[in-house]
Amino acid sequence: MTAPDGLQLGFGVPTSGAWATAENQARIARRAEQLGYHSLWTFSRLLFPLNSGDAEWTSDFEPAFAHGAAEPIVTMAFLAGVTERIRLGFSVINAPFLAPAVLGKQLIQLDRVSGGRIDAGIAQGWSAEEYRAIGIPMERRVARTLEYVKVLQAMWENDQAEFQGEFTELPRTRVRPRPVQDTFPLLLGGSNEHAFERAGRLAQGWVSPGFISAEEIATAATGVRDAARRAGRDPQEIRIVVRATVFLGAAGDSSRALFTGSAEQIAADLRQARDAGATEVFLDFNFDPRIVGADVDAKTAVAEVEEALEFFAPGPAADRAD
Repeated sequence: MTAPDGLQLGFGVPTSGAWATAENQARIARRAEQLGYHSLWTFSRLLFPLNSGDAEWTSDFEPAFAHGAAEPIVTMAFLAGVTERIRLGFSVINAPFLAPAVLGKQLIQLDRVSGGRIDAGIAQGWSAEEYRAIGIPMERRVARTLEYVKVLQAMWENDQAEFQGEFTELPRTRVRPRPVQDTFPLLLGGSNEHAFERAGRLAQGWVSPGFISAEEIATAATGVRDAARRAGRDPQEIRIVVRATVFLGAAGDSSRALFTGSAEQIAADLRQARDAGATEVFLDFNFDPRIVGADVDAKTAVAEVEEALEFFAPGPAADRAD
């Protein structure tokens, strides 16, 4: 399959479930790079609470996280060492879970060891249990995240950085080492108009949650780009990155969710996402119970995903490395 014109195609590495081993992560990452995918993506999930009353922890999450989820920065540091060209993205890191100076230093170092291939997707998280586990109040988490983003940007963009805020401070310091990328790609997550405004005003782009519709992509793309325009920025330079939560199987009818159904239908969905405003889509199988369910054989899961990896590869077969 050739990726739709104007759309970059990425792939979600094994992150949750029994297939999320180091061996499988390296295997998928290397093959995606050989096949011409633009990027690899992973995400942050600190824990799966067993006695939560939060409706967000629905049965959709249980198959995905029955075996836990990989730690994102460690995962991408590992994959930086087994790949050479493909970009490495986070969708997303929950910024309040780490002190901003620590997160900033880790991402700078990761940018260096990867040769400047990092896309830093940042959000604030939504799980009360995870906030209790890290010992930080969940209240005002958006304000905290925005302040942390300022610290990250100060560290990434300046030889010397200093910050004094409500939640954190950074004493005046010389920031070493320096990132490879002149402009560190910061993507902000979120799914409401306030999140779109922040992404367009402050970041290089927006990264979507999963389980998204074409209409929601269009709303987000418009909101983010309008905010960029109001901030005096070029809206065409703003990235709209969509996580395609893939459920691959039998063909569905017209009421099916986006990125579900047959491979041919999902290929058509990629064009629909591009037409709605996406600049990049990454295919993520980490929520499909057929891949990550507790009773699924990991070898069978990897074989199925590798078939999809081949089918959706963004370039013609003649251009692929063996």
